[in-house]
Amino acid sequence: MKASEIREMNPDELDDELENLQRKFFDIRTQAVTEKLEDPTQLTKVKRDIARLKTILRERQLARQKAEKKDQNEHE
Repeated sequence: MKASEIREMNPDELDDELENLQRKFFDIRTQAVTEKLEDPTQLTKVKRDIARLKTILRERQLARQKAEKKDQNEHE
C-alpha cells in the first residue's frame, strides 16, 4: 500500500485498515512459527504498511493539534 493511497482514506477507513493489518501480521507471525511461510517477505511488507498507517495517523493528529492551538491564539 502506498502512502498516497493511505492519505486519501478517511479516519474510519484508516482505523479499520490498521486493525486488519495488525490482525494479518499476527496471523503471518503465528504461521511463521508453526509452519513454513510461502512468502517470507510478507512479514516485512505488512510491518511497513502498519508503520505507514501509524505515521499518517500521527501526522493528522499533529496537524489537528496545531490548528486548534492556532485557533486558540487567534481568539485571545
